[in-house]
Amino acid sequence: MNFTLLASLFTFAFASPSLLDVPVKTIDGTSTTLKPYLGKVLLVVNTASQCGYTHQYAGLEKLYEKYKAQGFEVLGFPSNDFGGQEPGSNKDIKLFCSGKYHVSFPLFEKNPVSGEKKQPLYAQLIAESNDHSEIEWNFEKFLLDRQGHVVARFRSKVEPDAQELVNAIEAHLRKDLKLTPNHAQK
Repeated sequence: MNFTLLASLFTFAFASPSLLDVPVKTIDGTSTTLKPYLGKVLLVVNTASQCGYTHQYAGLEKLYEKYKAQGFEVLGFPSNDFGGQEPGSNKDIKLFCSGKYHVSFPLFEKNPVSGEKKQPLYAQLIAESNDHSEIEWNFEKFLLDRQGHVVARFRSKVEPDAQELVNAIEAHLRKDLKLTPNHAQK
């Protein structure tokens, strides 16, 4: 391995911020990162209110309610990238989600998740997953372990109650529990 390649790999490994450090904004416009979710298993989902998969909000809320006490969070990132299916403002999106689907999991500011203008979080999610292809449609899902690493990616057609998704969530809730100081034996 030549020195230039080795130096490039070293720089990437140590210069690339953690997913948890990437700046994001909540649906209300508050600047933050995902750092407050350190120690939790996360399901990051790009969402839309006028999509054939919009019904997945209900299933995502059920997952959130079922597993949140075990350290699980669903994080919704609205996007208007696909077919203009999220045309509303952040306020409209928040009202729609809470009114129609009783969403109580955190929602973030509407931003692109694909193409050259994709938000930095999604650029990094894609880069860190085993599948480096672009987001294909609304309601794609990335599962992150308690340390903020991408451990699985699920396409839109995978419903929130799909056994493969539920099994992956449960496995990481069990597996990662041993590694989390907040869940030490009592």
